[in-house]
Amino acid sequence: MTDLLQVAKLAGVSRATAARAFSAPELVREETRNKVLAASEQLSFRPNHIARQLRTQSSRTLGVLLPSLSNPVFAEQLQAMEVASQQSGYALLIATSDYQTQREADIVENMLRQRVDGLVLTVANADSSRLLVSLRREAVPVVLVHNAPASLTLPSVCVDNRQAVRQATDRLLALGHRRIGMIAGPVVQSDRALLRYQGYCDAMANAGLNPAPMLEMPSHTRSDFQTLQPALKGSQAMTALICTNDLLAISVMGELQRAGYQVPQQISIIGFDGIDIGRLVYPSLTSVVQPLQQMGTAAIAHLLALIDEQKPEPVQPLQTALRLGESIAPPPAFLF
Repeated sequence: MTDLLQVAKLAGVSRATAARAFSAPELVREETRNKVLAASEQLSFRPNHIARQLRTQSSRTLGVLLPSLSNPVFAEQLQAMEVASQQSGYALLIATSDYQTQREADIVENMLRQRVDGLVLTVANADSSRLLVSLRREAVPVVLVHNAPASLTLPSVCVDNRQAVRQATDRLLALGHRRIGMIAGPVVQSDRALLRYQGYCDAMANAGLNPAPMLEMPSHTRSDFQTLQPALKGSQAMTALICTNDLLAISVMGELQRAGYQVPQQISIIGFDGIDIGRLVYPSLTSVVQPLQQMGTAAIAHLLALIDEQKPEPVQPLQTALRLGESIAPPPAFLF
């Protein structure tokens, strides 16, 4: 079995220098580091990271908790986090919670047992999370993504969900819509959905209109036409719908079109997230775009600064943009 001494001899360096090339590569000149890495590859040598963890009390691993990977929002964010982590010499330990609070707690407990150096979390509802309260007693740094708790002082990388949906609703109002509704998944499982609904309510109230109650679907990413149908009938039938995420919006468009409704000629649809698939469907989806790659990169940068016992600047809400597609239009003229 190849050992570190053989790698050092082949690279023409001391054993200590070879060890530093693996444990603290930033302290070794690039030319020397490349020689050591080339020698280790030639000899099929793998450094003993477990032994190094025991010496340094660092696992060089970050725990990442996401609600799901079936939604491209979290997958795109995760990809950016993985790249940023690898560039800094960290690996990711990834798990999904399916928006279940007990599962969140179990996953984080398991990550802590595996001695992760820090945690990046997206929880269902930050302000009601007992997990986040308990983590304040732990020494491990924590950064939230998407959550923006009002009652906890934890660093959070997110957008201004309320303002973003207020602006999206204003766009529909400017087109002439007055009967606008909002659709979400199980609201208790998403503090982001609640903030987005508040933004919708703000815009409707500012226009002198009564906001409609939230249309709550049984799933975050799939609509149910039976739940939707009552909002499409009668004198107050909706002419526009805002969905709390793009997958839900695409599902709503599909359900409407299968039922014989025309989008946007009869009903306009706006989503939230800006995932690429929204550009590919027909009609293409108008959506509030989140800077997902920037969110992932910023979360890792902030977490690594905390691990290095720095005092990073507070993270400011990142900017969203309304991406216009074919799914919105003025309301049908016959209604007025």
